[in-house]
Amino acid sequence: MKSIIVNYKYLLVAVATFFLVSCDSILDVNEDPNNPSIDQATPEVLFPAAVMSSAGMIGGQLTIVGGIWSQYWAQSAFSNQYKEIDSYNLTRINEEVNLPYEELMAGALADYHLAIQKARERQDWRYNLMAVVMKAYTYQVLVDLFDQVPFSESFQGAGNLQPKFEDGYTIYKALLAEIDDALSQDYKSHPLDASQQSTDFIFHGNMNKWEQFANTLKLKMYLRMVNAKPAEAEAGIRALYQTGGNFLAESAGVTAFVNQPDRSNPFYEYNIRRLNTTTNIRASMTFASWLILNNDPRSLSYFGTMSPIGIHQGDFNATQQQQPSYNNATVFRQAATDPVWFISLAESNFMQAEALERYFGGAGAKGKYDAGVTAAFAQFGLSPGNFITTGPYVYPTGNFEQKLEAIIVQKWASFPGSHALEAFFEQNRTGYPKISPVYSAIPGGGTGLNEDYIPGQWVYAKNGFTQGRFPKRFVFPDYEQTRNVNTPAEVPITTNVWWAK
Repeated sequence: MKSIIVNYKYLLVAVATFFLVSCDSILDVNEDPNNPSIDQATPEVLFPAAVMSSAGMIGGQLTIVGGIWSQYWAQSAFSNQYKEIDSYNLTRINEEVNLPYEELMAGALADYHLAIQKARERQDWRYNLMAVVMKAYTYQVLVDLFDQVPFSESFQGAGNLQPKFEDGYTIYKALLAEIDDALSQDYKSHPLDASQQSTDFIFHGNMNKWEQFANTLKLKMYLRMVNAKPAEAEAGIRALYQTGGNFLAESAGVTAFVNQPDRSNPFYEYNIRRLNTTTNIRASMTFASWLILNNDPRSLSYFGTMSPIGIHQGDFNATQQQQPSYNNATVFRQAATDPVWFISLAESNFMQAEALERYFGGAGAKGKYDAGVTAAFAQFGLSPGNFITTGPYVYPTGNFEQKLEAIIVQKWASFPGSHALEAFFEQNRTGYPKISPVYSAIPGGGTGLNEDYIPGQWVYAKNGFTQGRFPKRFVFPDYEQTRNVNTPAEVPITTNVWWAK
């Protein structure tokens, strides 16, 4: 693929600088605010730079991969920027594998680690909680992508240049324990002052909301464990509800992007501004056909039309003669000011609906499901109306799997944009949306849909490199393989991570 290496270290610092007008030290051009010297490092400087690092990679480079692998969009047939992603041909040397790993480990997580250390030294339990939650969130994404990463031996500098890798389950347990410890401290008695509030791009110092974010992240992590560690998952979720079930009542993410170079939404920055084109990403027939089938008004928000023209997933080598409609395939809509959600309100409600179905006899599950669909529509100023009362999104009355499918499919429909990676993880965990036994295109050629294809079911990419098997993870990056002798032996991209269904 064409190289679009973005120096996100400086891009993220520029964004942080723009918003941290009250922190004079971050404006010093002779200092790298993302890596301040130890004697000058403070949580006030470290934390916002780390958050922007997380947002930049998870909401940027990884969003492109997640959106293609979750079949919201596909590589255009008239360009080649993302062919390796759309054909499941990401290897250890690909930028999409190396850059997020390097930035999240050496940037975001290193800064969270130091911010936690500094916060605890001065017994600042506010920044401790904020940094612990974001550290756990960022590590969770890396673990869910790579299955094993360095953890307990990381961030020791010259003290250990070869940190061991640890399995995802071990890291999950450690992260959950760290969140519990942070929640046990006194983080509410001394509110952040006005200057400190400006360093919190997510909740502006509201510690009640950080507590909700912590609990909701724990819920997500326990739900990820339901297949591999069912007893622990159930115990953890029941404990959350026994202590009040205080979950997010609004979306958690970064919203303060502006339409200027290096200060815009990272997905937009990578895919549009840096490439100087708007047409690389086109509607996937998988998602487009589902929206059309259900006459879903969100199609206007996602694609600008109620009748998006899709490309069959991975069919980027089709000629105009073979697929004349591809020339007019609909472009996914993006804006420089789009938010990056870490956990959206819709996702929070859908997770609660699943937990109530799994462990509490379904009491209240329909209400949370309806609230999730409503929040998903509200992201675009819409209301679901009769979609959840008499229409296609009515909560089913059948068995658990039918209800779980409804929850996860609606969750999938809520994620396009900078939250797209989450849908890839959830399909690997639950099997929903289902995998189609047939390809979406008409056998033998022709425009339109295969009459045996069910809109919304995922199809194996037409030009896939993995012999009919879907990707489940990233391979270990060259960034680690060439530096760390403890990097595990490489496994295929089609190998399940530890919690997968």
